[in-house]
Amino acid sequence: MDIANLQAYGYFGLITFLVMGLYAYIYHLYKNRKDVDGVDYETYSNMALNDDIADTPVNAVSDDKEK
Repeated sequence: MDIANLQAYGYFGLITFLVMGLYAYIYHLYKNRKDVDGVDYETYSNMALNDDIADTPVNAVSDDKEK
């Protein structure tokens, strides 16, 4: 086994580790969509696309004052 084979195995191992880490991070992001308060911020992702005046708001706000 020469140095070229050792480098090839090391490269393959590093790439495999990085790909598994990336998939674990993506899974972690989509598993924990809500924050501590229970707000799902993924509903705000289309806010820049749906910014016309006639579009429905993301969170409807009532004009009635609560007493």
